[in-house]
Amino acid sequence: MSDTDSTTSTPPELPDSSALASLSSSEAPPIPEGVTPAIEVEGLYRSFLGVHAVRGISFAIAPGQVVGFVGANGAGKTTTMRIISTLDYATAGRVQVCGIDVVQYPNKVRSKLGWMPDDYGTYHNMTVLEYLDFFARALGYRGEERRERIEEVMAFTDLDKLADRLINKLSKGMGQRLCLGRALIHDPEVLILDEPAAGLDPKARVELKHLIRILAEEGKTVFISSHILSELGEMCDSLLFINQGQIIHHGSADSLKRSSETHTFVNVSANCDPQRIANWATMAPNVTLIETTKEGARIEIDSAEPEVIATVLKRMINDDVPVTDFHQEERKLEDAFIDILSEIEASGEAIVS
Repeated sequence: MSDTDSTTSTPPELPDSSALASLSSSEAPPIPEGVTPAIEVEGLYRSFLGVHAVRGISFAIAPGQVVGFVGANGAGKTTTMRIISTLDYATAGRVQVCGIDVVQYPNKVRSKLGWMPDDYGTYHNMTVLEYLDFFARALGYRGEERRERIEEVMAFTDLDKLADRLINKLSKGMGQRLCLGRALIHDPEVLILDEPAAGLDPKARVELKHLIRILAEEGKTVFISSHILSELGEMCDSLLFINQGQIIHHGSADSLKRSSETHTFVNVSANCDPQRIANWATMAPNVTLIETTKEGARIEIDSAEPEVIATVLKRMINDDVPVTDFHQEERKLEDAFIDILSEIEASGEAIVS
């Protein structure tokens, strides 16, 4: 792309998606008045030979936020990220990074943005130091400034001990660190990370998560895609869920769980025969017995409202069940996401290309 390129502004004709849109939820963190979004997407479409990969999505991300981008394979994640990163054209719509249009001024955007793809090219007989030095030179760094910048990146990513290691001999975790280091060479304000934790062992994932939080504390905006939803929930300030090219949720992990909750699972322990709890659950309104356990029982309450849950506990105590423990099971992000998708499919209005 050049700084004089343009894109179409008229969206293509698409199948009716009103039902899916009506099921979407949004509790996205507000962007303060007067603050320019780090990433702003408006009415973005992308089609390939009649296949609609992205279907009119819009969202904005505030500076300094870590935002997770979640969806099944083929949902439109990588396509959206490539467009934001100036690596692909939109069929229609508008994208800005730090207030700069990605089509009109791609070179200015690239100076603000670091891109970490899900896979990166390796070269035979090239060391870690030579690899980073190559990209530092390509980005215009010279002399002492170049050496200092490489040293800073290697120290941050803990690659300084591997400076002379051939890059095609690195472990998966160290390779991801090298790819992140390359994206950080020019100290960008915004980072786009496509599946950075894919294939990493648990230790490497924890280390990567730590690095990302440090970058956020330094004021950088991080837009990260992943299939590991539990880790995104811990790492991210908000989550964007995409399905069949449309955003179906934008908000915190907790808001996602709340938006899809229709019932509650509770583990109950009591100082009595577990069968007594089972008998009580069989007769109690709003309650279904799931199973008895060594200490009591697992029950389902047909509501997620705190008042209903509290009423069930109060009724249990009033009925002289000697409760010693009553706690809700933590809802998993995976379950919440699947519930939203099931609701969309049940509507009978799922989009097809």
